[in-house]
Amino acid sequence: MTIITVNAPTGRLRLEQRRELAETLTDAVLVPEVGQPAPAARVGFQVHFVERERDMMAIGGRLLSDADRELDVMVIDIAVMDAAWQPDVRARVIERVLAALAAACGLEKPSPTWWVNFRVIDEGSWGSTGGVLSVLPLLDSGVFTEERAKAVRAALGV
Repeated sequence: MTIITVNAPTGRLRLEQRRELAETLTDAVLVPEVGQPAPAARVGFQVHFVERERDMMAIGGRLLSDADRELDVMVIDIAVMDAAWQPDVRARVIERVLAALAAACGLEKPSPTWWVNFRVIDEGSWGSTGGVLSVLPLLDSGVFTEERAKAVRAALGV
């Protein structure tokens, strides 16, 4: 299970951009997580777009609505199941997410006022389908490459 939440000023992302980001943000996390673009794993990924009025966001102590210039502020929160999230894998995910945002927004590079939070939810702390979920049964589902499954098992000590 992975949840990607994109917080942006109201109207910042058009419908076409959200459609593109729904796919590219999923891929930005899915591929490093499982080691391959596994179609069967896609159902475990959600992307949420949250719009906030410019007077409900601030940067540098000033509301965006009061800023002298148009600031391009976004916060992307990524919540993932506990697995093998070494610093290099986290960095790859963050870079891929920022690149996907830049591409969808027609920019050469990401804005310095776009922030990404990467959060790992402890094993036993996800819930769905009436109970607690674990990444462990997913390791034998075929969506993880053998290399990633071994890394996850090692990271979780199983």
